[in-house]
Amino acid sequence: MLRVLFSAGQANPVLDWIERAAVFIEVLAVAIIVSAILIALLRYLVDLVLDRERDLLYHKLKISLGKALLLGLEVLVAADVIHTVALEATMESVFVLGLLVLIRTFLSWALVVEMEGRWPWQSQSVTPLPAATEIAQRADPPSQ
Repeated sequence: MLRVLFSAGQANPVLDWIERAAVFIEVLAVAIIVSAILIALLRYLVDLVLDRERDLLYHKLKISLGKALLLGLEVLVAADVIHTVALEATMESVFVLGLLVLIRTFLSWALVVEMEGRWPWQSQSVTPLPAATEIAQRADPPSQ
């Protein structure tokens, strides 16, 4: 959209800056995912070596990885929106953006179900899967 308004075949510093910002946000999303995965795996290995509650280690790792992926997906959606709305506002790019958002939304829901044992739109009062409840209570005991 902005490309149509600002350029008549010429290079425009505003459009270049927006494109660089979108690419930076994409790189940031990848960095978030990779660094969070590495930190979660390192934490898992340290806890495994120190023999800390082995039955909870897998669940803690799964939660850490899920949160990293959710955050990375949200940042990637933001980059896609900036790129599509500001730079390529064609019907095809909007359709592709819609498909990407739909796929990433489904992935986010699947991750929430995997981590919390309930759908995202269900309230906390809904009873999650029994195994998820037991593991979550042992992993995060209530504070005094």
